[in-house]
Amino acid sequence: MSEPEDLPPPPARAKSGAVMVFAGILLSRLIGFVREGTFARFFGVSPYQDALSAAMRVPNILQNLLGEGILSASFIPIYSRLLAAGKEKEAGRFAGAIFGLMVAMAAGIALLGNLLARPVVLLLAPGFRGDAVKVAAGTLAVNRFDLTVTGVRILFPMTGCLVLSVWALAVLNSHRRFFLPYFAPVLWNAAIIGTLTFAGGHVVVGSHGLQDAAVQTGLFRAACWGGFLGGLLQFLVQVPGLVRVVKGFRLSFSVQVPGVREALAAWWPAVAGRGVVQIAGYVDLFLASLLAPGAQSADRFAQTFYLLPIGLFGISVAASELPELSRLRAEGAAAAMLERVRRALRYVAFLNVPTVVGYFAFGYLVIGLFRRGSFGAGANWLVYLVLCGYSTGILATTTSRLLQNTFYALGDTRSPARIAALRVGTSALLAVPLMYLLDLFPLSALVGPLPPGNPLYLGSVGLSLASGFGAWMELYQLRRALRRRLPEFELPWREDGRMVLLALGAALPAAVVWWLLPPLSFVLKAGVVLGTYGLAYLLLCRLAGVEEVEAFVGGLRRRLKRR
Repeated sequence: MSEPEDLPPPPARAKSGAVMVFAGILLSRLIGFVREGTFARFFGVSPYQDALSAAMRVPNILQNLLGEGILSASFIPIYSRLLAAGKEKEAGRFAGAIFGLMVAMAAGIALLGNLLARPVVLLLAPGFRGDAVKVAAGTLAVNRFDLTVTGVRILFPMTGCLVLSVWALAVLNSHRRFFLPYFAPVLWNAAIIGTLTFAGGHVVVGSHGLQDAAVQTGLFRAACWGGFLGGLLQFLVQVPGLVRVVKGFRLSFSVQVPGVREALAAWWPAVAGRGVVQIAGYVDLFLASLLAPGAQSADRFAQTFYLLPIGLFGISVAASELPELSRLRAEGAAAAMLERVRRALRYVAFLNVPTVVGYFAFGYLVIGLFRRGSFGAGANWLVYLVLCGYSTGILATTTSRLLQNTFYALGDTRSPARIAALRVGTSALLAVPLMYLLDLFPLSALVGPLPPGNPLYLGSVGLSLASGFGAWMELYQLRRALRRRLPEFELPWREDGRMVLLALGAALPAAVVWWLLPPLSFVLKAGVVLGTYGLAYLLLCRLAGVEEVEAFVGGLRRRLKRR
């Protein structure tokens, strides 16, 4: 096998691709925090937020099922190979046929979702079914089942827009246009924030405050309509870029267009694999609805932070590498392909290990950024504990994402599907006893007396711990399967261990700074402590000679100079 220095350097766009994806996702995630902070302010950890979490999760699961994961497995490898062969018009016709098929599928699903909203909610959140009795008895403020049905009917048409947005992402990524597709969700988040804030500024006036049932219901509807508007904007903003790069585009619903049958052959195994992963989301939604009120809210807020490093440091690297890995596979450059995977794995560890350590050490402070309005101390503690459970699986999940795309580049969509099914089954088997056991204990039994309000329980912590265990099970199986295809492949365990030690070393001065700080707002404390932690980590990595720190800082510096 060739040594790394013998490999041809990747194209300039490929080298900066991960940085562009990172930048786009970073902006999207930052405004996503603002969105979740808006939810926390108006709803807190409450039955209304439970209903909103369920209503938004149903169409988003379908978007993920029909979106990026499937197109990564079936569309991008074929489209990239056509571009590499100079067949731009054939690539355009292929893109038009896939677009037409996705439009038809998304429209059908959106229609069925509206017609079958009640059975869908009953299937996914059966714990909401008994809310009518609780409302009548005065033990619950709102019927979460009816409210979720209303939200699903508003949001299901959004699914089609988001699926088409992901098609646009796949096309632009294949042309090495990375920033805009990952920036586009900013508009989706902004639409939700804008409509909810506008409604909050008008509905609350003259009411009994944020806890009034009519006010909360009105705000719930505003958030859902904002999601629908945002989905449309997210697709439309990418259209000008598509017009510039796609040649020979022709809308078609035919499977006779060259490449379509091959894509569909890879599509259905990928749907099965991605579907298994989405079933995991359904299972979490299903199980959380059976727990005490507030479990789904805590799970959603924790996942906001859990998904941040997965998007920034996992998807950004995996998405930028897939087109390049597909081209190397088409050229038969197995050695170069394996070396790209190794470099990407080290880069993923460099970025994610300090995130995991930071969440455990400073997660309570990070969650405190939501501390206002209806989000109090009890919610802060519960969401932090759930985040700790999810953090156990962050490194495994981001590494697995890159390995899945490696399989896709190799033309194998079945292995990731089979392994994903094992992950879901393992997580579910572990989650059921854990969540029911922990739901017996109120949060106050662990953290002490809390301000009066809705009692919170620890069941959602069990769900997150089971998710982390399942993530490591998936990584173990993916590694075994990939070694059968590429015997010389190995995970960079030694480098990962060094990153852990460096992150722990960086956490020490940050913890001292936190201890010495005078009373400040959570925002200021988080800024100072996390800033100290990040700078200390980069400094220690540079002193230790970690080459990834130079690549990270150098990539940002080059991009800033170009701007």
